Amino acid sequence: MHTHILPKTMPNWTEKFGYGKFIHLEPNSDGSANMMQGSNFFRRIVENCWDENMRMEEYQKFATQVQVVCTIPVMFSYWAKPKDCAELSRFLNDHIAELVQRFPKNYIGLGTVPMQDQDEAMKELERIKSIGLVGIQIGSNINDQNLNEEEFFPIFETCSRLGLAVMVHPWQMMGFDSMKKYWLPWLVGMPAETSRAACSMIFGGVLERLPNLRVCFSHAGGSFLPTLGRIEHGFNCRPDLVAVDNDINPRNYLGKFWVDSITHDIDALKYILRMQGSKRVCLGSDYPFPLGDLEIGAFIEKSDLSQHEIEDIFCNATMEWLGLDKRYFL
Repeated sequence: MHTHILPKTMPNWTEKFGYGKFIHLEPNSDGSANMMQGSNFFRRIVENCWDENMRMEEYQKFATQVQVVCTIPVMFSYWAKPKDCAELSRFLNDHIAELVQRFPKNYIGLGTVPMQDQDEAMKELERIKSIGLVGIQIGSNINDQNLNEEEFFPIFETCSRLGLAVMVHPWQMMGFDSMKKYWLPWLVGMPAETSRAACSMIFGGVLERLPNLRVCFSHAGGSFLPTLGRIEHGFNCRPDLVAVDNDINPRNYLGKFWVDSITHDIDALKYILRMQGSKRVCLGSDYPFPLGDLEIGAFIEKSDLSQHEIEDIFCNATMEWLGLDKRYFL
């Protein structure tokens, strides 16, 4: 339920819009492509980042039929002018919707929206629903604003009304410029960003005000669940600082949101299962990127988890999060 995809070809958005450092692709002679951020190299990607048939073939090696696909977070472009970001979002969403239409038993789609503008975002949410996508992926912060800011609430309210699921993915990691060495933004910053998002949505009352909003925090919830004891203690000992917008203990929200299974560690996953229950832990991979679980849950299959727990992780939890019936894919 956590994989990333891009169209094989797309405009050079920086040239098209005349400003910024939008991502575009430059093909290489070996079949790979360079993701360029304006004129700067960002990342090299290979065919499985856009080739739907190659993706399905690679997934078959791990007895996996269905992939939930969404864009790469660097494509969010929340810093851009709202109408330009909306155009980019429509392009990406149409690509994923067309993929789902061609392979309805193999692909499920999440869209992206211009979170920096609630009117443009809500307009695209309505369109996302109409073209067959079942939710959206959003960043852990929006231009360094936390997700509890009131300007984002109408977007979440629209998701709840439309029955669209939400996946929160870390991006623009805190402390990025001061800890670039050792890949620390990805190893340290990403887990912290996901906890930032979870704390913001809980302490800011988003989950309390919208109990039917189906939210999944990627990368096993980042550092939120492992540090919940500290978070709860802070809530209890300094309610004047923490409980200012929501006076309900954060531990009460366990089981009211989803996380994915990307821990790379079975003991860590077992801890999360004890906290969340198996119906709130979804199989994630972060495919096709190397920091992900590219063996698609092999460490779970090799564990001593019960078949009931494995079935929940591999299928049932995701179906409930997305509001889908697994019988459709059989």
